Amino acid sequence: MPTSDSGSPAQRHDQLLGVDVGGTFTDFVFLRDGAISIAKRPSTPDDPGRAIINGLAEFGWSPEEVVHGSTVATNTLLTRTGAPTALITTRGFRDTLVIGRQARPDLYALHPQRHEPLVPQRLRFEVEERIAADGDIVTPLDLEQLDRVLDRIERGRVRSVAICFLFSFINPDHEAAAAQRARDRGFNVSASYEVLPQHREFERMSTTTANAYLSPVMATYLDALESRLSNDGADDVRLRIMQSNGGSLSAGSAGRNAVRTVLSGPAGGVAGAFAAAETDGFPHAITFDMGGTSADVALCPGRLLERTDLVVDDMPIRTPAVDLHTVGAGGGSIAWFDAGGALRVGPQSAGADPGPAAYGRGTLPTVTDAHTVLGRLRPEQQLGGTVPLDLDRAHRAIATIAEPFGSVEAAAQAVIDVVNANMARALRVISVERGYDPANFTLVAFGGAGPLHACDLADAVGIPQALVPSAPGVLSAAGMLISDITRDAEQGMHLAIEPDTRGNIATIDDTFANIAAQARAAIAEDGYTQGVDVEYAADLRYRGQSHELTVSLNEGHEAEAVRDAFHRAHRERFGFASLDTPVEVVTARAKARHAGYRGDMGVTQTPDGAGSRTAAVVWDRPRDTRICKRHSVTELVAGPAIITQIDTTVTVPPGWTAAPLPNGSLLLSRQAEGTRE
Repeated sequence: MPTSDSGSPAQRHDQLLGVDVGGTFTDFVFLRDGAISIAKRPSTPDDPGRAIINGLAEFGWSPEEVVHGSTVATNTLLTRTGAPTALITTRGFRDTLVIGRQARPDLYALHPQRHEPLVPQRLRFEVEERIAADGDIVTPLDLEQLDRVLDRIERGRVRSVAICFLFSFINPDHEAAAAQRARDRGFNVSASYEVLPQHREFERMSTTTANAYLSPVMATYLDALESRLSNDGADDVRLRIMQSNGGSLSAGSAGRNAVRTVLSGPAGGVAGAFAAAETDGFPHAITFDMGGTSADVALCPGRLLERTDLVVDDMPIRTPAVDLHTVGAGGGSIAWFDAGGALRVGPQSAGADPGPAAYGRGTLPTVTDAHTVLGRLRPEQQLGGTVPLDLDRAHRAIATIAEPFGSVEAAAQAVIDVVNANMARALRVISVERGYDPANFTLVAFGGAGPLHACDLADAVGIPQALVPSAPGVLSAAGMLISDITRDAEQGMHLAIEPDTRGNIATIDDTFANIAAQARAAIAEDGYTQGVDVEYAADLRYRGQSHELTVSLNEGHEAEAVRDAFHRAHRERFGFASLDTPVEVVTARAKARHAGYRGDMGVTQTPDGAGSRTAAVVWDRPRDTRICKRHSVTELVAGPAIITQIDTTVTVPPGWTAAPLPNGSLLLSRQAEGTRE
């Protein structure tokens, strides 16, 4: 593998590709000799990699390095199409996956439904072993019984095994021995002490099982994609995969740690949006990514926020991830009436096949069709440069729900109003409900459909302005292109720091040293040995609390530094701090980071036709509206206006303005009261 003088793989930025496979479109951002090119093409849900390979052939690109955001892990969990998996656990605990926390997600449901666990009862096995909470061995591992269990699993033609023993995060000896025995027999093994060495046996078992369920599928997909990218060995193409935490890792590591990629695509969008906002001088941002299937929102109060308590399809997944909130609201979201006659939009989506009616094949009414009917998406503008809009077909689709509203246009506006209400609710969840005032933030709108709704949502939530980056429709792919290479390591522990404790604490020092070494070793496996920084954090709580906050400890992890950092974080999150209560360290965390691409990500808009004209567009009523190309916007544009470009359309409603910024972004702002129409 080529290496730089520093000992790390050469940063081959001459030919670098970021690619995001979404439910409707696959987005490409290609860096070649310092110049950025962007493209979109319809996704191929039956084989996500086919859209990538076909796109590269169509555009004539030959990348040396590809950073890929994948929905394979998420879709595999949602559709239950992972590898048949067996679970081996401590005697008496095989039903932990079913019992869970005995929480009822829908408290008042008369007929509650719950998903079946990833591992059926017939494939959940127990062995004699027991480790105490302090790490002492109470009952040695019965190796003969383990061999008999492995025989049964082998006869069942199951090749993926999850191993999760009680308190293995304190003492992994039994788990390590069982994992090695299973690997020696050719099984694909996920052991909890490697996947999630933390307390809470249900979440640890759920996450480990999910990794075992996903890894064979992810590894098969990535091996095939890497081979196709490299023309079966003729070329050397380096493939990296986005993680849920906004960093990337090698394809081989992603195949083994598939559970870390469940939010791969959305994480790239948040990373790209925050980078764009910082560049334009708006570090306090709320990112808003609306694609064809869903909308993802995230709060960035001057930094990217992480969380570790994901829930995917009612399944707890503990892994570092960008803190975002998702709703089923996208350009392809289908409008329908519920049993009470109320209009609903989503979460069902027309996807890429057949897609919205306006794309020429679908028949059901969608958000895209509503925008087309209202004139906000222009029939003369091909989406992604390849998809023409069929106004008549969109009109017929919206007409199927128009009767209660009196006209097709009124029905189309109702669709927009409902989907806006859904997304505004999501924005309040991550801001107002967490104690943040939206008026102190800038909305960063991106995704193919995000800039269509930016001003409406800013009005609804009370955000004063919106930022539209230069290439918003492919910003998730751009975020992947600039993503850092990261590897995480963590270790569960239970340590109380009393209010009067001072100085260094040997247990914390030793734990951080160990996990930092693990993180460095993991990133070295991906080829990065120099230029690596390590960041430290810990999950902390007050004694008596049952929940933790993840707090950065980069400023130090002496007793005073840990306490002070937690008091500040607790006060910021909950409005108070309990200074006289001991602080407990529950999990220590280390993140090894190697910087990704750090060049200019601005996209110069290529002239593609007449710069400006006027057409009738329906807002509160039909209004003469300026229709202009993004490249022609060189000064302030007052609404109503429609600004088109290859990857998205920006709406500037009456009462708003759009101003170009030096880095190529557009700043959307409310007009002063005295200047409004």
